[in-house]
Amino acid sequence: MHPLDNVIWHALTTRQAHFAEIFEQARRFVREVGPLGAFAEPSASGYESLAGLVEAGDTVGLFLDAPYESRPGWSFVVGAPLLQMVCENGIAPSGPHSTPEIIELSQHDSAEMIALTALTKPGPFSTRTHELGTYLGIRDSGMLVAMSGERLKVPGHTEVSAVCTHPEHTGKGYAATLMTEVMRRIRERGETPFLHVRADNTRAVEVYQRLGFQVRKRGHFAVVRKD
Repeated sequence: MHPLDNVIWHALTTRQAHFAEIFEQARRFVREVGPLGAFAEPSASGYESLAGLVEAGDTVGLFLDAPYESRPGWSFVVGAPLLQMVCENGIAPSGPHSTPEIIELSQHDSAEMIALTALTKPGPFSTRTHELGTYLGIRDSGMLVAMSGERLKVPGHTEVSAVCTHPEHTGKGYAATLMTEVMRRIRERGETPFLHVRADNTRAVEVYQRLGFQVRKRGHFAVVRKD
């Protein structure tokens, strides 16, 4: 199986196993890192194993090959068609000639990162999500107005994630600038950048295509709650 297939499972069994909570055939990221989980396969035993990692009333996010089908003990909360895109180009495209200062974010910036992602909703971001990889940002008058970083990591590949810009600062090319730098650093390690995006987010898909990303796989994202 390709490492980008069942990618959350592969991340939690290889390069990011140290972030995993484990029960039989299922794994999930520790809660402070994020809500994503996975199983070896989406079978009855897979969901039963996942139930051992989720408390009643709590939710977990899954990447599935097909739309979520009702399972005993689980309730569907929300979901959407999902695209997995990969940038196989040798070199990430360069940004504008004049770019703002890019800063490396750390634990000290965690509260601002959470606030920005809560406002712009690029995907789940928790108190320890920044530990998954390098996160870069742009500030304006001291305020964090744009960011991007790394999330899932599997052999030979790193995911570009948390791409977001404050609504008052869109249209300045900040997202592309930050993504280009994140991609450059991934490639310096000899890895291939990839990402996930909602299939109906056509504006984001177009931006990613201009940066060299191409659709590798179509799947589905689902948030389910344990009854």
